[in-house]
Amino acid sequence: MSYFQGRDKKKPTGGRLRASRGKRRFELGSPPTETTMSAKKDSKKAARVYGGNLKTRLDEAAYVNVTNPKTNAAKKVKLLKVKDNPSNVDYARRGVITKGALVETELGVAKVTSRPGQDGVLNATLLKK
Repeated sequence: MSYFQGRDKKKPTGGRLRASRGKRRFELGSPPTETTMSAKKDSKKAARVYGGNLKTRLDEAAYVNVTNPKTNAAKKVKLLKVKDNPSNVDYARRGVITKGALVETELGVAKVTSRPGQDGVLNATLLKK
């Protein structure tokens, strides 16, 4: 299914806006990649985007790169669970990981700083205990 990201068909006043032309392929978007937890390993997929470029999307994540702000050292640790996701109430229950989500790791609670559905990597910063 394609997602249209063009102009809205309503005026700010609520009136109808007559389209001067139809939809164009460059105005289409793609459905969001809802990165979830995995028990075994990270699962990535490459998607063709506008301009013929490739975007790496992270489908499932088992590990997360956690940076400790005190020591400034990064470590790849196992992902245990998604604690909270402020972007959507339903995401925490479903275990969807987006930027800003709080995840439980082996080192403690960390906040996701990357966009896994866009970057293809899961980075986080360790929070204070």
